[in-house]
Amino acid sequence: MSQTETRSAGSSWLNVAVDYGPLLVFLLVYRLNAPDDPAPAGELLAIIYGTGAFMAAAVAALIVSKWRLGKVSPMLWFSTILIVGFGALTIFFGDPVFVQLKPTIIYSVFGVALLVGFFAGRALLKILLEAAFEGLSDTGWLKLSRNWGVFFLVLAVLNEVLRAQLDFEGWLWAKFWVFLPLTFLFTFANIPMLLKHGLSIDGAENAVKDEPPTGS
Repeated sequence: MSQTETRSAGSSWLNVAVDYGPLLVFLLVYRLNAPDDPAPAGELLAIIYGTGAFMAAAVAALIVSKWRLGKVSPMLWFSTILIVGFGALTIFFGDPVFVQLKPTIIYSVFGVALLVGFFAGRALLKILLEAAFEGLSDTGWLKLSRNWGVFFLVLAVLNEVLRAQLDFEGWLWAKFWVFLPLTFLFTFANIPMLLKHGLSIDGAENAVKDEPPTGS
């Protein structure tokens, strides 16, 4: 493997770590502090500890993104601000609903923004990601923005369904076992369409590597 390929693979994994690392920290800290018995006070304390760790890890991920990748996309800025804001509300009010609502808000805002941009003839995804996929035409960017817009709205609805049906720990696990696989499958499913619109093979690798943050 060449030095360039090694760097590309490393940055790809770093993108995944930046997106999902804070959520993994949240889950681990929550599990370490979760009581064996279903005592509401102990459960709430575990959620508060996990939320605090989640906030700190999200800020750390943003710093790492700037340091190692040389950029922080507008989507990552927005996601981190909401993590800190809604995390603070969860801790202050002692109510996990705030941190659970955060992904729904992120998905809804970006979904609506991308679809509005699509109908206005503007590929906002390119601006939000601050990415340039080699060879991809304007039409390809526009279609990709539309597809991600619809996908984000589907995730918003799915988050609300899971939030209503699962307990807190079940909802946390769903972020890994439902949202993460769906996001990767959706990303790869777009590659054939992007290749038809001029995306190069190297650009296809970047399209996977630079997938939008999914509001973890």
